[in-house]
Amino acid sequence: MKFSDIPADPVIKQKLIQTIQDQRVSHAQLFYGPEGSGKLALAIAYAQLINCQRPPNPLKGAYSASQENPPKGGSKSPSGDLGVNGDLGADSCGICPSCVQYQKLAHPDLHFFFPVATSKKVTSKPSSKHYITEWREFLLNHNYQVSLPEWYDFIGIENKQGTIYTDDAAEINRILGYKSYESEYKVVIIWMIEKLTYAAAPKMLKILEEPPEKTLFLLISDNPDHVISTILSRCFPVRIPRIPAAEMMKYMEGKEKSVGEEDQVNFETFRNWMRLCFSGNVPEMIAFANETAKIGREKQKSLLNFGLRVASEGTLLNHGIAASLKREAEEANFISRFSPYLTQERIPAFYERFNSAIFHVERNAHAPTLFLDLSLKISTLFKG
Repeated sequence: MKFSDIPADPVIKQKLIQTIQDQRVSHAQLFYGPEGSGKLALAIAYAQLINCQRPPNPLKGAYSASQENPPKGGSKSPSGDLGVNGDLGADSCGICPSCVQYQKLAHPDLHFFFPVATSKKVTSKPSSKHYITEWREFLLNHNYQVSLPEWYDFIGIENKQGTIYTDDAAEINRILGYKSYESEYKVVIIWMIEKLTYAAAPKMLKILEEPPEKTLFLLISDNPDHVISTILSRCFPVRIPRIPAAEMMKYMEGKEKSVGEEDQVNFETFRNWMRLCFSGNVPEMIAFANETAKIGREKQKSLLNFGLRVASEGTLLNHGIAASLKREAEEANFISRFSPYLTQERIPAFYERFNSAIFHVERNAHAPTLFLDLSLKISTLFKG
């Protein structure tokens, strides 16, 4: 994965490149931002550039590369630097042995850790190494733009919540106890670090604070507020903004992406739910709450977050601003009919109640009670 392959904010790309050029690569960094920001892809591109054996730009500190024999397609900028990435001025070559292995996610000095749970394949003591083959396939098939519900569906853990366990923390300590195989830097990428258990955190703290020389930790998070404070305090934060919808659609064109199917399910569920709330039909609200309890916490959070996005677009529509995301006709029609109920007086309470529900879902609240309570509150809000 090269920086030039990612439709992320060019300012963020340039800042990351500059840290290498200025010899200011923090050994532990937290890439955080909303889903759809490309933070995982950026982390992989950053690690690939650091370990590129033929960087088109003579990056100081991490490399002792010359400008001789640049990769095919490279060109000199007015300053004399070589670049294939236009205004970025530097990128990995994509053709050296290190880059080739990075692009297959199979470099011996690149290590991934991510949330897992038991499944038909792994019936006890799950860890990242048990799913590494699936992980590589998953990232490559989805062009590095992934979400937790998609990952859980891919590995078939049903309604369980994935976790980063103590075995993974022990494995990190083990692999960092050895010298790197080929590259100058050994890289550990931990996706969704907020899923790290409290029991695993103490096993990571010392090596995270004082890692072996030439070790780079890249931690990925949707929400740093949910990361264990002792882990968070040891990382340099890098906020990654969301990729504009038009760029993301172009980027994902022709790629396998189940999130569209997930959005369609969320849309139909949310629309039916809001109709129940508006009608005030309590028996059907109870049935809805019981059915929603069966889909698992990650899908429950996905539904609630979808509701927040609909509310946001409805609010923009009420203020004469076109919705930022392209919607199908049926969905756009629903938002236009739903938006009049999102009045200036109601919208703060709507946001507060949905965000509160997400908070309690993450803390294992009793789902039937939670969704019935939320349904009744939203029904009261509409009728108020």
